Amino acid sequence: MSDNNSFSGIIPPLVTPLLEPERLDIGGLERLIERGIAGGVDGFFLLGTTGEAPNLSHRLQREFIQRATQIIGGRKPVLTGITDCCLTEALDLSRYAAGCGGTAVVFAPPYYYPLSQEELLRYCLRLIDSLPLPFFLYNIPSHTRNTFERATARVLSHHPNCLGIKDSSGDWPYFAGLLEDYRDRKDFAVLMGPEEMLDQAVLAGADGGVSGGANLYPKLYVDTCRAAREGRVGEAQALQATIQRLSEKIYEPAGYLRGMKCALELTGVCSGALTEPFAPLEDEQRAGVRQALIELGLL
Repeated sequence: MSDNNSFSGIIPPLVTPLLEPERLDIGGLERLIERGIAGGVDGFFLLGTTGEAPNLSHRLQREFIQRATQIIGGRKPVLTGITDCCLTEALDLSRYAAGCGGTAVVFAPPYYYPLSQEELLRYCLRLIDSLPLPFFLYNIPSHTRNTFERATARVLSHHPNCLGIKDSSGDWPYFAGLLEDYRDRKDFAVLMGPEEMLDQAVLAGADGGVSGGANLYPKLYVDTCRAAREGRVGEAQALQATIQRLSEKIYEPAGYLRGMKCALELTGVCSGALTEPFAPLEDEQRAGVRQALIELGLL
């Protein structure tokens, strides 16, 4: 697996801060990015699930890429999600990301229609041969209905511009299989999506995690990953227990995106506005998030 520090460690999938459905919270975006850099993150992933990418207009997606890349200013690698059911749209977005100075792109299988692995492979080969940037595969079958089976991922991994894979399946046997498949690949990163499995993944040999909670508490995730990479098992497990409390007290009661954005608003990072059709938290839920932040030392 990868020995390239650009694609290891913690790479948060950035929240898209909004003032209203079609208006970015620019000040909030800057605070969010600076919070991540100060917390020691190793890169940023734009337009992922945490960024509400499928709910953003194409115009707003492009503005977000341009603004975020400009604020990051080359200080950290920038990965941009280009997942789309339409190959032309995915390529257009990849070219825009490249023009803004992005480092790499990330794509999951096209969603909506179920695909055979042969169809998926054919689509991906057409896509990657035209991409202007290196790429990561993104396995998230809960949202796409389609999986990068390990055999398909292996074929795509041999493309010279393939940097690695992010797995958000939550399927440990599948993830362990990926670790085994790429154990001898020093040019290929295997990244864990679900943060509930971060310490377990890194202790088993993963290169890091794309952890949504690192928007809110970047240092916690960076420290967890580092402790696991250095074999400090007890410390990694204790830090992971705090990650679990974050999930149980903020994300699970309120819903992941709603809880995350409410927490970021309460801590003064950015607006808590969500994309449509999501609704903000009711007062009682908001009070619960506030209390959880106090208990976790974030307020």
